[in-house]
Amino acid sequence: MNHRGVEFSVAKTAIPGIWQWQFRIGEETKTGKTETKIDLLAIRRVQLRIDRELKAIGRKTA
Repeated sequence: MNHRGVEFSVAKTAIPGIWQWQFRIGEETKTGKTETKIDLLAIRRVQLRIDRELKAIGRKTA
């Protein structure tokens, strides 16, 4: 999937309700897990995390 030009993935784990996510900005790869029963909510949480990371990078370069 793609959000604001950043490729990311969200996948179910063996544990019900736990989702594994990953995205890469530049050379840095971020990974983590989120807990929800709704797949679209898991995706939205990753998109919000990407937004926070991009905003932080914007502050560093400004």
